[in-house]
This record gives sequence, structure tokens and C-alpha cells, in this order.
Amino acid sequence: MAAALFSIILPTYNAAATLAASIESIVQQDFKDWELLVQDGLSTDDTLAIAASFSEKYPSIKIVSEKDKGIYDAMNKGIGRAAGRWLYFLGSDDRLFGKRVLKNIAGAIEEDPAAEVIYGNVYSERFKGLYDGEFNAGKILRNNISHQAIFLKKEVFEKTGLFDLKYKAQSDWDHNLKWMLLAGIKSKFVPETIAHYADGGFSSLHGDPVFFADLNFNYIRYGQLQLSTWKKVRLLLYELLKSVKRTEMERFKKVLAHLKYV
Repeated sequence: MAAALFSIILPTYNAAATLAASIESIVQQDFKDWELLVQDGLSTDDTLAIAASFSEKYPSIKIVSEKDKGIYDAMNKGIGRAAGRWLYFLGSDDRLFGKRVLKNIAGAIEEDPAAEVIYGNVYSERFKGLYDGEFNAGKILRNNISHQAIFLKKEVFEKTGLFDLKYKAQSDWDHNLKWMLLAGIKSKFVPETIAHYADGGFSSLHGDPVFFADLNFNYIRYGQLQLSTWKKVRLLLYELLKSVKRTEMERFKKVLAHLKYV
């Protein structure tokens, strides 16, 4: 039997209040070539019972419940389980936006076989509408692309690696920087609304100081072949001044170490 086109990875933990709506938005899709991987972190509410009620009706829904180290660890576990050619990550309080999302993305894949990442918009009350159009190397430094808007070929993770667990709330942003800035990964924006993004998810509620401390350095390193010399120098000068102002010797050393990428 051929692998499904889409593996939808849905991390859960005590998501009984919202999970049914998330799964309903998947099973109601007009396009049926998918598998849903519920990756649960040992929920103590009715999350597993709700997921099981769907898997009894839909064999393409598969459930694993085991201890994890947070949402990105659950997402990485889902990548390891996935049999589909394209991967998509949906939050347990998010929903696909309408019944034709997967059909429209399958059409975009067929139209551009060279694309390895296809992304669109999400709708959210948090953003007062759609978020956030097409990105480029400048925009991705300032804002993240919602992971609920992105479909990735499974092979992308062979080039970028998995989600980095040292970033507790923004590892998806770090990963988006990698596929957008690394040479050889073709992405495509499509003007589709992919998901209804529910405010209050992990990344919107939790800061990630480790990520933001690394952001400019990672941006320079991932984009060394794509970014202009001036842009890289400007970011390093900013980090140098910050390290001097705060008398942070480790940050000063990082600036020196990243000169090789200029």
C-alpha cells in the first residue's frame, strides 16, 4: 500500500476541551489521502478517550501516548512515526480552515513538484484576521511563520535536522529560519487560509529567552550563503555593542566566532 500524501502530526496533552473539533476538521476534508498521528504526552483527562472514539471510525488515525519533553519532542516523535510524503503539524486547539484545505495543497504540490515547503496563511482573532502572507529572508528575522500554515516534505528534516529541544517555545521559528535560509530548499507561498489558529498555544504564552539570545547568530549562520555581507556585519555589530554594554564575555566570544560566516 502506497504511503499517504500527508502525515498530520497532532501533539496532545490534556486537550479534551478542544481535541474533537481539531480532529473533526481533518476527517471532514474532501481529500482523504492522509494519516493522523496523535502524539500524546500521557494525558490525565479524556484526551485519549476522545482520540480513540475517532480512531475506531477512521483507521488512518493512530494514537501513541508516552512521556515526552514537551511539544517539540512530541513533534519530533511524530516525524519519526510518519509514513506520509508531506508533514503538517496541527495544534490540539487549532482547526483546518474549511473542507478543501488538503485538496488545495495537494493541487499546489502537483503544480510545483520541485517545492519542498508549501505554506499559506492562518486565521486568528489574535491577529485580527489573516497572518501573514509571503515571507522572505528579511521578514523571517522579525516574525515567525505559524507552523499551522506550513506543509513540509519529510526529506526537509534530513537537511535541517529535527526541532531543537533547547528552544522551549520557538523551536518552530528556528526550524523555519533553517529551511528559508539554507541553500537548496525550495519553498512556495500559496494564498490559502490553512488553519484557524487558536491564541493561547504554548509559544504564545511562554517566552523563549534562549531562542531570542541566539536569533541573530543563528540567522547569520543559516543564511551565510544568502545574506549580504553588510546585513551580517550589521547584526554582528549590534551583538558586539550589546555584549560590551552588558559586559557579557560569552556573547562577545560568540560574535568573534561568527565572523567566519561574514
